[in-house]
Amino acid sequence: MPSAAPESARTEIETEAETATVPNAEAPAGPREHGGDMGAAMARHGGPRSAWIDLSTGINRRAWPSPAPLPGLPPEALTALPDEAMQARCEAAAREAYGIDAEAACLAMAGAQAAIGLLPRVLGPLSAPGQGAVRILGPTYNEHAAAFAAEGWQVEETRDGAALAGARVAVVVNPNNPDGSRHEPTALRALAGTVGTLIVDESFGDVAPELSLCPLAGQIGNLIILRSLGKFYGLAGLRLGFAVGPQALIAGLRAAAGPWAVSGPALSYGAMALRDRAWALATRARLAGEAARLDALAEACGLEPLGGTDLFRLYRTDALALRERLAAARIWTRAFGYDPRWLRLGLPGSAAEWQRLEAALAPAAST
Repeated sequence: MPSAAPESARTEIETEAETATVPNAEAPAGPREHGGDMGAAMARHGGPRSAWIDLSTGINRRAWPSPAPLPGLPPEALTALPDEAMQARCEAAAREAYGIDAEAACLAMAGAQAAIGLLPRVLGPLSAPGQGAVRILGPTYNEHAAAFAAEGWQVEETRDGAALAGARVAVVVNPNNPDGSRHEPTALRALAGTVGTLIVDESFGDVAPELSLCPLAGQIGNLIILRSLGKFYGLAGLRLGFAVGPQALIAGLRAAAGPWAVSGPALSYGAMALRDRAWALATRARLAGEAARLDALAEACGLEPLGGTDLFRLYRTDALALRERLAAARIWTRAFGYDPRWLRLGLPGSAAEWQRLEAALAPAAST
């Protein structure tokens, strides 16, 4: 797989000889870096939250529905414990929206993050030395490695897709965060045949439905798919996501999550959002156009596009210096400790936000 050229989409799991598997046996100490850390931005650069444009995440800044909050939320969603019927309605909406195979199980959870945290435990106790290895195609969302390491697994991160073969568990984020690398369903299906369990994180999959394995989920007995409502629908605060996979494994995940694992408002509001197919189609088209617009703006200002999805874009630049300059204009972005040249920007959500970003980026053209 390309290790430093995310400008072109990956279409298959392929070998790159110069990429080595890197063991990562211990959980990282201290808090891990994520986007959305507005408290840190305000502490360092000042200003109230209302003065900032947060482009440090891939969360759609024009949330469903815009602008009315919580339309039609039934009173019992707030006043009663969420029951099985409420959860079933939300999961049925997810099945329809994601095209989930009827033979596969679907579980609503408190965001994809809840599943990421529980899966290392649900996948079983470690056996003999060397049998508890998880291999993660990276660089990618760092919570996957941290969750497995916290449960005592041997964690190996690799940029070589071929190195995933033979793992007890393999993890692929598709499309990937932060570089937007893509993997075709046929390639992932083939990979599933070479590993014990394949976890495919489709948290940003709403903007690339053609990549989703959800329609094949019931046909691949060792596949777990993760979906997130928060990114595409702009509803990260609801904390709603889904785990899709074999009936027995999802039953174990359901038991580990415990009763009332998702709030009533999240289940009710999430079901309504997932059923609004017209909004989803229109938003997908809008985001595609705005992603191209952001790339054009960045290139004109001297940044090199490296890829991304239609919810965020990745650029090569003097990332730390540019991040500081944008922060001075109250625009927060995402830098990466493992590559000081990478800067990720989400898409602005309004004409005023686009104007502010254009004005803040403009000096880059002369540096």
